[in-house]
Amino acid sequence: MKKKEKTKGQNRLSEGKLAIILISPALIIILAIAIFPLLQTVSYSMQYFDLRFPLKQEFIGFQNYGRMLHNRVFWDATWNTVFFTVVSVSLEFAAGLLIALLLHRKFIGRGIVRASVLVPWAIPTVISARMWQWMYHDQFGIINYVFIKFGIIKEGIVWLQNPETSMISIIITDVWKTTPFMALMLLAGLQLINKNMYESANIDGANSIQKFFHITIPILKPTIMVALIFRTLDAFRIFDLVKVMSYGRPPTLAYINYENLIQFLKFGYGSAISIFIFIFIFIFAFIYMKSLGKKFER
Repeated sequence: MKKKEKTKGQNRLSEGKLAIILISPALIIILAIAIFPLLQTVSYSMQYFDLRFPLKQEFIGFQNYGRMLHNRVFWDATWNTVFFTVVSVSLEFAAGLLIALLLHRKFIGRGIVRASVLVPWAIPTVISARMWQWMYHDQFGIINYVFIKFGIIKEGIVWLQNPETSMISIIITDVWKTTPFMALMLLAGLQLINKNMYESANIDGANSIQKFFHITIPILKPTIMVALIFRTLDAFRIFDLVKVMSYGRPPTLAYINYENLIQFLKFGYGSAISIFIFIFIFIFAFIYMKSLGKKFER
C-alpha cells in the first residue's frame, strides 16, 4: 500500500513538473512582452526623462503624477474619454442587439444582409475616419448638403472643429464602425439558444416581450458581458478617430499620451499618463466584471 501511495505521489509530482515545463515558454513570452515593459514604464514615470535633454534624466519620485493630477488638460481628456466610452458603447450595444435579433430571423437574402452588415467593421479605421471626415466637411460634405436641402440648417456647420459637435460626430462614426462587432457577438450568442425553450414558452402562453426578458436576455448574459467588456476597454483607448478626424480635438487620454510621448518626447510625464490609463482600465474591468457577474447570478 505504501509503495502504491509513493508511486501516486511521484506521478503527481512529475505531472506538476511537466505542467511547469509546458507553460514556461508562455510565461517567458508574457514576461518579455507585457510585464517587463510595464515595469519599465513605471520606472520612467518616476523620472525626469525628456529625450530633448537626455543628459538630465533623474529620479523625481511622484512629481510627474502630481503634475498630471493638477493639469486641467488631463482632466478634460479624462472626462472626454469617459463620456465617449459610455455613450458609444451604450449606443453600440442597443443597435447591435437590435441588428442581431433581426439577423437571427429567417428571411430571403439573410446571408447577403449578414455579410453587408459587417462591411463597416471590415473597413480599416483610418479609411473610415477619412471618409466620415469628408462627409462632415462644412462646404463639400454630404451631411451639410442634406441638412441644408431639407431646411434643417441655413449654412454648413464645421462639425469637427466645433467643441459642441466634434465629440458627437466622432461618436456617430465609432458607432457606425463598431456596431457590427457587437451585433456579430450577440448573434453568435442567439444561435446557441435552444428553440425548444421558446416552444415551451408558447405553450405556456408567453408573449414576445416575456420571452425576450425571461429567455433571450438571461441566456445571452455571458455573451453580453464579454462583448461589453471588450468594447468598453477598446473605447477607453480611443485614439485613431480623434487623431485623423479632428486632429486631437476634443483630446482624449490616449491622444494626450501620444502628444507627450511622441510629439513632445516627454517620456517621464507620458509614462505617468500611461500608468494612469493602465490602472484605470484595470480597476474598471475588475469592478465591471464583478458587478456584471453578481447581476447575472440573480
